[in-house]
Amino acid sequence: MPAPLQQIETPGELPQSADAVVIGGGIVGVFAAYYLARRGMQVVLVEKGRIGAEQSSRNWGWCRQQNRDARELPMATRSLDLWERFAVDTSEDTGFRRCGLLYLSNDEAELASWARWRDFAKTAGVTTHILDSAEASERGRATGRTWKGGVFSPTDGTADPPRAAPSVARAILKLGGSVHQNCAARGIETEGGRLSGVITENGTIRTKLAVLAGGAWASSFCHQFGFRFPQASIRSSILSVSPSAEGLPDALHTARISATRRGDGGYTLAISGRGRLDVTPQQLRFSSQFLPMFLKRWRSLGPGGLQGMRSGHETLRHWRLDQPTPMERMRILDPVPDQATIRLTHARALELLPALRQTRISAAWAGYIDSTPDGVPAIGEIHSVPGFFLAAGFSGHGFGIGPGAGHLVADLMTGSEPIVDPKSYDPRRFEASVWGKVADF
Repeated sequence: MPAPLQQIETPGELPQSADAVVIGGGIVGVFAAYYLARRGMQVVLVEKGRIGAEQSSRNWGWCRQQNRDARELPMATRSLDLWERFAVDTSEDTGFRRCGLLYLSNDEAELASWARWRDFAKTAGVTTHILDSAEASERGRATGRTWKGGVFSPTDGTADPPRAAPSVARAILKLGGSVHQNCAARGIETEGGRLSGVITENGTIRTKLAVLAGGAWASSFCHQFGFRFPQASIRSSILSVSPSAEGLPDALHTARISATRRGDGGYTLAISGRGRLDVTPQQLRFSSQFLPMFLKRWRSLGPGGLQGMRSGHETLRHWRLDQPTPMERMRILDPVPDQATIRLTHARALELLPALRQTRISAAWAGYIDSTPDGVPAIGEIHSVPGFFLAAGFSGHGFGIGPGAGHLVADLMTGSEPIVDPKSYDPRRFEASVWGKVADF
């Protein structure tokens, strides 16, 4: 069954020109369009399916600083403020709240790694509390267990994936922006080596600025005009349960299970890091670059099937711009969840949190997490096509930092002072022969 999603209507004809075009209506794309529209630009956002229908509605909803890679932490911190600011400025409700995130563990090595991150976080002005056994056991009393220790990050929080991206899309419309669903971008046009237009299934939009925020589709799109963007997707399966459980933390992580209170009062349940690798031509092409990451995660990643091949999001073939593309044949990536993972997740959750035994499974779904070799997104201009920008490869971290990423995209596209230093996200880092390290946090 598909992930829950609040749908919105976006009527209107496709404009023939725009100051900027955003390709992709996930959380990063809608925030990029929102911040461009706030600067008075005439913005057109095109989405091949529904706003927020892929990974942006299929994640946990965590908006965290805790355990972030050092390269992402500044953006994570700014994003928390931007989530709050968005609600004030627009009166739209993304479900964001700083409920705090709770981590519990009985593993000394894991606790030591959290303590090291706490020491690093202090240098960045981030507050996180290391919990001793008594404190962890008290905060985790819903488990009925004694814990060796834990972490509580009080300023972190969650937003509601089913309604976050649609809420931002409504804000774009209020600002005079143009949003178009079921309108796939097929490619780009250039004049004199610079971007001059975005070709969609419903016509060409003349523009000198565009950003590709296409999630798992980004690498195959870039392949069409010869830009090499290493990307591989992992199929992650999670579930939600109905409301009725009382006394549980709003957001809890343990090595065996993670649970997050949803906007409807139910809980999303998942096993952190667990996923399937569905073989695709693109994955094989970039296999050597992803080998270090896959080896590091070999305990949690398993072989998948042919779903990725059939979905078409990681194809290596070139498509014609005057004919339907794989994006139009697969409007929404909705892979079948791994039933073994769903059963294991549910069983672990009931064992750890007895209050969940009063609930029932309300939905189960899967999504493709688009990853880069170093686990950090690519955000910046594609210099072989001036005027064309990339914002993809968020590696499972994109939802929480969506506002900051969108703001950074708008900064770079307009030549404004960047909200954070963009150097760590530059897509050109993948052109180097030596790849960035896999993140420790």
